Amino acid sequence: MEQNMVDEKEDFEELAVTDEAEEEGENWPQIVAILIGCFSSLTTGMLYTWPSPFILKIAEDDNYSISEDEAAHFSTIPSISMMLFCPLSSKLCDIIGRRGTLLLSTIPYTLCWLLKVFARNIYVFYLARFLAGVGDGIVIPSLAMYMGEISTPKVRGIWGNSMTASMYLGELAITVIGNYFGVQQTSYICAPVILTFAVFFWFMPESPYFYIMEGRYQEAKNSLRIFRRKKEINKEFNELKAAVERQISESGTWRDLFLIDSNRRALIAGVFLRMSQLLGGSSVFIAYTMYIFKKSGGNVSSEASSIIYMTLCFFLNVCASFTMDIMGRKIAYIASLLPCAVVLLLESAYFYVDKELPDVNVENFKWFPLAGMVMYIIFSSYGIGIVPSLMLGELFSASIKAKGICILTFVFGIMLFVSNYIFYVFHSAFGLFAPFLFFSVCNFVSAVLVYFLVPETKGKTLEEIQQDLKKGKLSSLKELKPFLGEIKRTESGGILSK
Repeated sequence: MEQNMVDEKEDFEELAVTDEAEEEGENWPQIVAILIGCFSSLTTGMLYTWPSPFILKIAEDDNYSISEDEAAHFSTIPSISMMLFCPLSSKLCDIIGRRGTLLLSTIPYTLCWLLKVFARNIYVFYLARFLAGVGDGIVIPSLAMYMGEISTPKVRGIWGNSMTASMYLGELAITVIGNYFGVQQTSYICAPVILTFAVFFWFMPESPYFYIMEGRYQEAKNSLRIFRRKKEINKEFNELKAAVERQISESGTWRDLFLIDSNRRALIAGVFLRMSQLLGGSSVFIAYTMYIFKKSGGNVSSEASSIIYMTLCFFLNVCASFTMDIMGRKIAYIASLLPCAVVLLLESAYFYVDKELPDVNVENFKWFPLAGMVMYIIFSSYGIGIVPSLMLGELFSASIKAKGICILTFVFGIMLFVSNYIFYVFHSAFGLFAPFLFFSVCNFVSAVLVYFLVPETKGKTLEEIQQDLKKGKLSSLKELKPFLGEIKRTESGGILSK
């Protein structure tokens, strides 16, 4: 009671302060917190791509007595445990905070690496992979919330992709390490990453959004002062406080997530982004990188091909972080889906000819599987690879954010399982061309749907995004009117008619 009176007095004094030249502040504290937080998603990337070098290694190692079919399930098990655990982790984000929930990921990730050190049979490996999915179910929703809430639109536009970039770095690291070391040595090398995260992230502040939701205003101010690196945060605090309180004043039930227009629009956009990303093949190609190159039999070894592929994944996605606010989310996504669809269609045609038309000599085109995958990662780097994760923390209001991200994480887990299973089944039943053809068709369809389902969030605060969603500012046929009007005027001038 006494503390609340003190907070209210401070709020009154702050409101009475006359507007002076606003302090500039600095962005680096936000960037440091984001980069330290991304040590957790670095481990997420390592564990996600872990099957790529080790499915065949374990299956061919007599010390394990594990078949290739048994090892193939390493890629699907984490998605199941992620789906099971994400509702709890999303709830924890609103109980112990985004920071506290993120720190919990240290436990399942560390246990996962330890189990792989001592594993000798398939069931211990399955348990380790299950724990990897539990960690994923913690990191993916809570890190997205944390990054979105501590950063300004400018920082979020450039560094909001750090979560995806760090996953790619982890995927590159495990691809390289897995090529030169065994299961035990790899676990010893990689386990310290998550422990380093726990040590340094312990000193990071909690999200000011969470503190305001809890009514802990003084702590929210302190958090803002640290993240903005300035003393006078009265104006920003009052704006943030008003925005968060307006959002949490709205009913935040599961029913409201589906019945309130703005929430439903955000949910549709988020679900579509995740489904289109995973049905576009991005996750499958990362999980099965070395397997694909080995089965395709190109001129370059599968080990070298996978390292080249994952290196490009990382560096191109880092570069894309700095172009995201130039193109905008929606345009970048469309401009990524269409060329990816074409590349995968060409890859499918190559694999079909190679398997089904033995009379056709493809020796002169053995370079194409690697070249095609390189083109795919170039085109996916600025759209498919980063936009869904970046927008994860932008779409939902404070009152419904935990529930919304919980559903999107659940969808992510389902689609991870589905896309990996589709690849395995289609490849086994028809050949390597079939999954590539399927993913190509999905990309073509998604390129059309994204215009109508995904809002543009470039350069906007979280509150501005919510106001746009409330006003229904999603892509619609109405947005085509200015464009069509311009075409009509051009035609009347005789330019197009010629």
